[in-house]
Amino acid sequence: MKIISKSVLADTGGVRISRLGILSPDIAKKSLPGQFIVLMVSAKGERIPLTVVDSDRDKGVISVVFQEAGLTTKLLGRMEIGNSLHAVAGPLGHPTPVEKYGKVIVVGGGVGIAEIYPVVRALREAGNMVTAILGAKSKTLLILEGEIRAVSDKLYIATDDGSAGDKGFVTGVLEEVLRKDKYDLVYAVGPIPMMKLAGEAAARFNVRVVVSLNALMLDATGMCGCCRVMVGGGTKFSCVDGPEFDANLVDWGELENRNRLYLKQEKHICRLKLGQG
Repeated sequence: MKIISKSVLADTGGVRISRLGILSPDIAKKSLPGQFIVLMVSAKGERIPLTVVDSDRDKGVISVVFQEAGLTTKLLGRMEIGNSLHAVAGPLGHPTPVEKYGKVIVVGGGVGIAEIYPVVRALREAGNMVTAILGAKSKTLLILEGEIRAVSDKLYIATDDGSAGDKGFVTGVLEEVLRKDKYDLVYAVGPIPMMKLAGEAAARFNVRVVVSLNALMLDATGMCGCCRVMVGGGTKFSCVDGPEFDANLVDWGELENRNRLYLKQEKHICRLKLGQG
């Protein structure tokens, strides 16, 4: 599990997004779009899930993209080429069902842009006409634009401050695109409010929306139950039943509340471990 490549995709305004290439031949051979890994930086660290953004089966390398937010991602951001991770498990979760749907819109917000990249590529290779919509707070936080442009038929960009593309949110662009043409599927990944609004927007045009949920996760094999979400009135585990679900069946309020459950403790531990007070 040695790190063989590292690049910083964005580093501005206290936000840092990095990409790592990890040597893991077995995972690289089997990983499919939509799946994720769980990694541990050290033996006493926590397990965190990260989407497999790309995999090179010949070289045995997988790529992950992450934003430094909590303790583990900050420690991961300090690792350099040649360092080794304590553990990597995967691929986990159900892969994205890839088939020829027709016209598809794929929406990515923030770090979710990295997660949609393999899905955009796979859907286009399956013969779909793929429209990608990317959103970020500003141009300096917009990642993988060139890579996604190369594998999509149309590309739209929205930034909060208008520094790239349209000024506003991806959901506004999504509504405009849906209003102009008929689409068969919408796939969205990003912050919880964005995915919820994307689901509502597409529902107004009678288009199915699939989202990849970022529920809290520990074990990632269905044993701990902390990633449970309410979908269609029933309990599902994101790790083994997902991570993808129909957006309009998800109980978004419950998911958001669960994801904020340990926010205060996470910030406190992060400051202590990193020597910030």
